[in-house]
Amino acid sequence: MPPTLCCIGIVRWYPMSSPSFPSRAIRNHRDLVVWQRAMDLIAESYRLTDRFPREERYGLAQQVKRAVVSIPSNIAEGHGRDHLGDYLRHLSVANGSLMELETQFSIAVRLGYLEQTDVRKLFEGTAQVGQLLAGLVRALKVHRT
Repeated sequence: MPPTLCCIGIVRWYPMSSPSFPSRAIRNHRDLVVWQRAMDLIAESYRLTDRFPREERYGLAQQVKRAVVSIPSNIAEGHGRDHLGDYLRHLSVANGSLMELETQFSIAVRLGYLEQTDVRKLFEGTAQVGQLLAGLVRALKVHRT
């Protein structure tokens, strides 16, 4: 990210000197709304996997936990990289883990471990994180050149 720009709501970049927009410089990955929302997914995912049958403790539940932890972890790791290409690659991995998480919860519903209504809030969260990730990727690609 060029030092003369700041991010407002993660998806829009404005000159820091612009009087129309308050300065919200991103100092570290914890300032990213997409990282914050991905962290929210962890709590919800763990809550839901507690309802899985005992025999799934080391199966599907473990896969869910790995996937959901991977999302904010890759956002943070990418943000800490020196090269924009590395950042974009890590955001792509985070997006892949997001799709993996949705698939795993769809499997849990199909297997009868959860009801569709149980995962509604989680799927709303994954949709929001997906939109934020896409917006961040678009914003970073604009400033790539």
